[in-house]
Amino acid sequence: MKARVKWVEERTFVGESGTGHKVVLGTAHRPDGKTPGPSPMELVLIGTGGCSAYDVVHILEKGREAVEDCVVELDADRAETDPKVFTRIHMHFIVKGRALSRDKVKRAIDLSIEKYCSASAMMAKTATITHDFEVVETVVK
Repeated sequence: MKARVKWVEERTFVGESGTGHKVVLGTAHRPDGKTPGPSPMELVLIGTGGCSAYDVVHILEKGREAVEDCVVELDADRAETDPKVFTRIHMHFIVKGRALSRDKVKRAIDLSIEKYCSASAMMAKTATITHDFEVVETVVK
């Protein structure tokens, strides 16, 4: 796996994956108070949620569950001193579908966080990771 990060100006950078996808990241605040993109640590947190969501959807689909949507809301704390690693991450999964088995959703999330998700395995080296979930039944119109 390869990536490249190029400095643009102030504290703004453009990251490019080995597959050619680009993302603007930075911590420079503009006059309106906004930043040009997520900070590098925000991207790490987003990546952790994305890694786990990918696993959950994949596991449920393999189990022939009628999953239609999966959202992971993450809430995290970082250390007060450098390096300001993540010390706590809570992942709240909202899984939508038709007649989803709560047990299968729970199993998919547990397998992701405890076995398959590389990002959460790395984050668990410094952070306590907790999770919960809700299953939302979708209605066929």
